[in-house]
Amino acid sequence: RKARCVSTVLPSAMHAIHGTPSVELSRLAAHLGLQGRLVAKLEYLSPGFSKKDRIARQIIEEARADGSLAPGQPVVELTSGNTGTGLAIVCAALSHPFVAVMSRGNSAERARMMRALGAEVVLVDQCEGSLPGQGSGADLRRVSEVTEALAAERGAFRADQFELGGNARAHLQHTGPELLAQTRGAGLSIDAFVDFVGSGGTFAGVATALR
Repeated sequence: RKARCVSTVLPSAMHAIHGTPSVELSRLAAHLGLQGRLVAKLEYLSPGFSKKDRIARQIIEEARADGSLAPGQPVVELTSGNTGTGLAIVCAALSHPFVAVMSRGNSAERARMMRALGAEVVLVDQCEGSLPGQGSGADLRRVSEVTEALAAERGAFRADQFELGGNARAHLQHTGPELLAQTRGAGLSIDAFVDFVGSGGTFAGVATALR
């Protein structure tokens, strides 16, 4: 069979978000002694290497559509790396300055990646007693406070992945239907869906689509 490909040249990396392939993990299923078939969705093939690209596109497009994000208005959000990378890609494509706010306890590599994508990265010092490379609850509260202050100071739109419904809708409208179409196309039905939970958007959105 021919390799999977997009049938046109996309106008930007943002337009490559969504449509990741699913693959059957037959050898792993056999190794684990599973009776059923195991399928994985390859979200690492998104432009920013993460499923968080989906919510970045959804949140920004919805905000532009309802007028809460004006053309050229800055966007600010706290991140440990993945959401910020997705927002850097989407904001660059749509000409919005993006400011990512991160704890110094998060990955320095992710900070470099966001800067390479055109984002401004604001690093927030960890609280006293926090372990280097490990963000604590107090560190996250400090990052949230800095994010809110920057959004107010710059008149920016806060792309709040924990509060905005676009997080779950990205997966309700795209990830879930993609899984259903891909598995049905292979003659499979989905009996169980497994995901790691961060903000909960993927789990909520895909579960609703599957129901």
